[in-house]
Amino acid sequence: MKLLHQFIILAVLLTVSLSTFAQDKKIVQVSGYILAEGTEIAVPYVTIRNESYGNDGFVANHEGYFSFVAYAGDEIAFSSIGYRTVRITIPDVSGDKYTARIELTPTVEELPMVTVGPPLPWASIEEFNMEFLALNIGNDDVMTAKRNLSPQALASLSKIVPRSAEEIQAYNSFQRHINMSNRAINQNMANPLLNPFAWGQLINQIKRGDYSRQRLKY
Repeated sequence: MKLLHQFIILAVLLTVSLSTFAQDKKIVQVSGYILAEGTEIAVPYVTIRNESYGNDGFVANHEGYFSFVAYAGDEIAFSSIGYRTVRITIPDVSGDKYTARIELTPTVEELPMVTVGPPLPWASIEEFNMEFLALNIGNDDVMTAKRNLSPQALASLSKIVPRSAEEIQAYNSFQRHINMSNRAINQNMANPLLNPFAWGQLINQIKRGDYSRQRLKY
């Protein structure tokens, strides 16, 4: 129990001392631009870390401008892909603002060779040129479209391409229409009252008196 009390007292004293130390340090508004070394070209989106205060992170904007708050004496690291990391220490300036011009040095790193895909099937560039010139290259897009839409090509495709649902529905509707038309025609022909040819034949028979001759039998 006594050991626990001692530990709590030590933790409180440590917290108070750190807080007092932080309050004694001067707060500075740090701002500036990040440029490529020896040029006026801005380096955008550089990562900024305060290594003296828990690696707090900031990011410069697309023009290389940055602005953040730090304590005097903090060590700040500026890093970006393709550039060497630069570290600065925030000086104890007379005011509460500090402007810095950060120049990053580009780094050139030679990467190992990477082979993409399987080895080429040609032993030399001459063999590739010969096979390339021997290729049977088709015509332009217009000629290709005409060839694909020719009656022969469409007839060949119609034998292997299945019908879609729209085509099947249209075909069934067309067949039903034909059947209904045929049924109506047959019904009209079966009823002599609806047959104009039957009416014409009846009128001619009446004019000739066929029915009167049959009744009188002469």
